[in-house]
Amino acid sequence: MPYIGELAALFTSLCWAIAAIGLTFASQRMGAVVTNRVRVIIALLALVAINTVLYGQPIPLHAGGERWIWLMLSGVVGLALGDACLFRAFEDVGPRIGLLLLSIAPIFGSIIAWIFFAETLTVLQIAGIVVTLAGIVWVVLVQPEEGKARPEHHVRGIIFGLLAALGQAVGLVLARPGMNNDFSPFAATLIRMIAAVIFLWGIALFQKQAGATIAVVRKDPGALGWTAFGTLFAAVIGISASLFAVQHAEIGVASTLMALPPVFMLPIGYFVFKERLNWQAIGGTLVAIVGVALFFL
Repeated sequence: MPYIGELAALFTSLCWAIAAIGLTFASQRMGAVVTNRVRVIIALLALVAINTVLYGQPIPLHAGGERWIWLMLSGVVGLALGDACLFRAFEDVGPRIGLLLLSIAPIFGSIIAWIFFAETLTVLQIAGIVVTLAGIVWVVLVQPEEGKARPEHHVRGIIFGLLAALGQAVGLVLARPGMNNDFSPFAATLIRMIAAVIFLWGIALFQKQAGATIAVVRKDPGALGWTAFGTLFAAVIGISASLFAVQHAEIGVASTLMALPPVFMLPIGYFVFKERLNWQAIGGTLVAIVGVALFFL
């Protein structure tokens, strides 16, 4: 089937946008911290099942100590801390702006690689960075319609969104040594998720909040359902589709198409979250995506 990889990349973007709906509703009802704790447990169980089916081994104990160290560090930074910031951004400014800020992650990653690994940035990539940042600044500085105020924690939400992008970028850089020799992405994601579970629930136990977390979940089963819904689309369907896309399309094209969740969030924000979008918000989002496309292509 022609363009199957490109279609899979588009489907990946759609999955991640849909996942943001569930995780936003969950964060607004249970709080970002509780949502993140519950999400990693659900994702871990799903990944264990996937690895068992694909490789006949629920946990890749054969991976080697050094690989485990790199991937666990990556999981703590990217999946525990980075996603905690992302869910707080969803809670404060909504998924549309949260996902748009997250699209800066590849830029952060390339800058980190440039500083620490002497990887070069081309003129086109630098142009893509400038255009992406211009589009995002345009969106976050858009004035609300007359008679409407910005969200109460608008600035805080933007800061958390930027921290989420930085966390994801650092997490991916740390994962690079653990992914060498064509190591399975599903096995690598499972190791990263194990680290996130240990870190988040270790802190919860230390702070004596594990029981309170369970109580919040039991009090609002609907929020648990939204968390499971978002996790299914993000950690299971989305990851699977992204791997298929990278296998069947050029990486630059696939990466650009997988950076489109903010575009899918425009109609979702309008119909689901009842956001009133003006031409500036739409234009800034499209400019940012053009910048991402320049960066990858």
